[in-house]
Amino acid sequence: MTGESFRTSTIRRHLYGATGLALLIALYLLTGLTGHDPWRGDDARHFGPILEMLQGNHLLFPAIAGQPETDFPPLYYWTGAAFARLLAPFLPMHDGARLATTLFTALAIFWIARAATRLYGRETRTPAALLTLGTLGLVLHAHETQPMIALMAMQALTLAGLSHIPTRPVLGGVQAGLGAALAFLAGGLPGIVLTLPLFLVVIACSPEWRSPRASSGLIIGLSLAIGASALWPLVLHYQSPDLLALWWRAEWRNLWAEAMSGSELTRLVELIGWFAWPLWPITLWSLWRTRRHLLRASSLLPIAALVLTLVWIILNGSLSPASMLPLVPPLALLAASGIPTLRRGAANAFDWFGIMTFGVFAILVWIAWSAQVFLWPPGLARHLVRVAPDFALRAPEISAITGIVIVTVWVLLMLRLPRSPNRAPANWALGMTMLWCLAIALLKPWFDHDRSYRPAATSLKIALAGEREDCVAMMGLSASQRASFHYFADIRPERVVNNETQCGFLLVFDDRGSTQKPAQEWQQIWEFRRGGGRQREIFRLYRRD
Repeated sequence: MTGESFRTSTIRRHLYGATGLALLIALYLLTGLTGHDPWRGDDARHFGPILEMLQGNHLLFPAIAGQPETDFPPLYYWTGAAFARLLAPFLPMHDGARLATTLFTALAIFWIARAATRLYGRETRTPAALLTLGTLGLVLHAHETQPMIALMAMQALTLAGLSHIPTRPVLGGVQAGLGAALAFLAGGLPGIVLTLPLFLVVIACSPEWRSPRASSGLIIGLSLAIGASALWPLVLHYQSPDLLALWWRAEWRNLWAEAMSGSELTRLVELIGWFAWPLWPITLWSLWRTRRHLLRASSLLPIAALVLTLVWIILNGSLSPASMLPLVPPLALLAASGIPTLRRGAANAFDWFGIMTFGVFAILVWIAWSAQVFLWPPGLARHLVRVAPDFALRAPEISAITGIVIVTVWVLLMLRLPRSPNRAPANWALGMTMLWCLAIALLKPWFDHDRSYRPAATSLKIALAGEREDCVAMMGLSASQRASFHYFADIRPERVVNNETQCGFLLVFDDRGSTQKPAQEWQQIWEFRRGGGRQREIFRLYRRD
């Protein structure tokens, strides 16, 4: 072998080996994470508690613009505030805080791969990481400020720890106990529901966990999980018992909300169908292949985690995509176990379906970019103009060149991908990374224009600049809007209680043509309109006459 061919072979081996996988994960996680405002929805909403902590307020209990928020305990918000503070010289606060999602997503991928290695062998480690990366429903949440990602990561840590107990009981028990405790600190009672029952299920149903050594590891893990989980509520009880009572009532109410009806179950199946693609088809194959050995540790543990997650989703009644994130670790484990046994025809079909799917999605992204630049196709162009009439794409040639480079690299990597059982998962991970990078290169200016409340908040701040200082009450504002006005305009909208407020100003939000009119004592002094059609939003500011 010549020197040049040896170097080429070495580069190829690293590119399609562990080094290439690490680079792919880094590219996937870091692309599009920074360089844009907090977008409406969860991204802005969950930045609100981080902003409060950065200002030295509500360090123990999350709050948005001064109002307590009971959705999540503070683990994710602490991490986001630490990143924002650490990277303050280099990144805006919202960009630095969003790196908490990168950390927890990377930890989730790592622990899913570790659990797959311990349960099924080293040949499933890479497929587990690639399949997690290629999951359709993960990509958006992995690039926004999203506490549910932290819960998913701690669920994966618990699974990795429990999978280690038969061989390393003490180490596995400590990992599992720490994962369950942090799952509680990340997600509250849902974190307990998704992790602690796994300890009891495996020791009751699987012979591999009934040995004295394994049982001692489970006892250590349970003790650590229960003891560490009690720390935050105890501290909160001594600091602010009212907030603890508020949190407990909300947690208990939300945990056992109305169960899903028949029509909602149909919608849940549809949601899981696209969110968990391509995990669930391979999971079904894996379950069929191991149907006679479901009580083995390798099958029982992820199946139990999957059943617990589905039961929690159904009883909780939530149909938000973020609520589906805890499905990813158990499905990725089961799917990874089935990859080495896929028949050649099924593997090839899975491979080609991934290539065609992401090829079609890439064409759709280019069509959306064309509608912005060339006003073609005309129907889509008219819709974009109606939704955001004041949007203008700057330097489209730069985005076009970047997009061409992204697609070209994807095609070259795809064509030279080695033949192996990991080829299909690798194509899904490559395709998902390509699609996300392409969407960021071509469409990020549009999303930043359409989903940021910075213009509205800046305009409101100017409107209030000449007025006397007084509090601002609110009607109809969502949590993400309150967080955005707090961040961009330094305004903390206060709630209207019993249709009364002592504030001298009232901020009203009208959505999709609904009009909320205050009493005649209020005089309108400012209005801001954004979007159009179904996306139209109107903010009005009133002053007490």
